[in-house]
Amino acid sequence: MLRRLFRYLLLAAIVAAGVAFWLTRAVPLEEDALAGAEGDVENGQRVFTAAGCASCHAAPEAKGEDKLLLTGGQAFPSDFGTFIAPNISPDPAEGIGGWTLAEFASAVTRGVSPEGKHYYPAFPYTSYARMEQQDLVDLWAYMQTLPASDTPSQAHDVGFPFNIRRALGGWKLLFMNDDWVLKNAASEQARQGRYLVEALAHCGECHTPRNLLGGLDTSRWLAGAPNPSGRGRIPGIAPGTLTWTEDEIAYYLETGFTPDFDSVGGHMVAVVENMALLTEADRYAIAAYLKAVPEQSEE
Repeated sequence: MLRRLFRYLLLAAIVAAGVAFWLTRAVPLEEDALAGAEGDVENGQRVFTAAGCASCHAAPEAKGEDKLLLTGGQAFPSDFGTFIAPNISPDPAEGIGGWTLAEFASAVTRGVSPEGKHYYPAFPYTSYARMEQQDLVDLWAYMQTLPASDTPSQAHDVGFPFNIRRALGGWKLLFMNDDWVLKNAASEQARQGRYLVEALAHCGECHTPRNLLGGLDTSRWLAGAPNPSGRGRIPGIAPGTLTWTEDEIAYYLETGFTPDFDSVGGHMVAVVENMALLTEADRYAIAAYLKAVPEQSEE
């Protein structure tokens, strides 16, 4: 009797392990998913700017045109380890110049590498999953025009058990989807802002608190969060935590100056530099969205 029970339990364990292995696999796009798509370089530059690609993937301390050399190397500490931004320049050996468009799209919107492995969500693919297909194609076209760097990417400093990439498949099942957080944006302007905030600019990745597993707590959307570096707190930008008018928000995104005559600091400096390069309509769309999301309270 005990032997038979043991066999049943062993079989159940094997089946459960097989199901878990299948569910946590990395699922890229089909190679022909974007076949024939043609990119618009000009719009790709706008997407690149709004998404803040250079802010993370330029070399540390890079300024001006040097920020377009996406050599990687910036470190991003967190509770799970320190993540190092990789080289995403068009270099065919050290960058992504050897990738196909489908491989690029799989990386950006699904967090899957060309080798079929999960990327860590320090790369904000959970937000980029909401990107429109044409914007993704345009972004790829623009990035092909940037200078190549042969600087090798550095390995992340992530210890056990977070270095088990397969486990990220389970994390994605729990926390990754392409649904909008603000389900009903009342105006076209707010919908444009939603796309910029929730998808391209991935504002929630920093301004929303996370649970113990690192998933965003969307019930506290844009309510502010601890700084992953352990130093200070990232402020809330939802109503109730931010009292600025739409004009004040748009002005801040263009100039970096607050209504209290303070100036932007920290990582927001790069964000404002990017936002200033977008159109006034884009900045006001972001402001309209931030006034439309649910009210939050300061912790």
